[in-house]
Amino acid sequence: MKDNDICDIQCINESSVKGVKSQMPQDETFQLISDHFKVLSDPTRVKILYALTHQEICVCDLAAVLEITDSAVSHQLRLLRDKDLVKFRKEGKMAYYSLSNNDIIDMIEMGNSIAER
Repeated sequence: MKDNDICDIQCINESSVKGVKSQMPQDETFQLISDHFKVLSDPTRVKILYALTHQEICVCDLAAVLEITDSAVSHQLRLLRDKDLVKFRKEGKMAYYSLSNNDIIDMIEMGNSIAER
C-alpha cells in the first residue's frame, strides 16, 4: 500500500534543488530561529510578550495581569531576556519591562491570526 501524499517515483529536479539550497540560511540561523520558537512554546511567556506589546509594565503589575506570582513572572522574563526578546530598566525600586524590538509584535499578531482560523 502506497501513501498518496508522497511521490510515487524518485525523480530529483536538480535545478529546483539547487535553487532552493542557494537561498537557505546557514544552519546557525535555523538554530536561532528554533531557539526563539522554543521560548515561545510556553503560554505564560507568550502572554507576557502580548502584554508588553501594549505598554511597558513593571513586574508586579505584570504578575497581577497574569494572576501569577512575581517570582514566576521574573523567571519567565529571565528566559525572554536571555533571548533578547525583552529588556528592562530600573526606576528606583521598580523594574519595568518592554519589548527589545517590535519584530515580536508581528509574530504575536501572526500567531493570533492563525489561532482565529
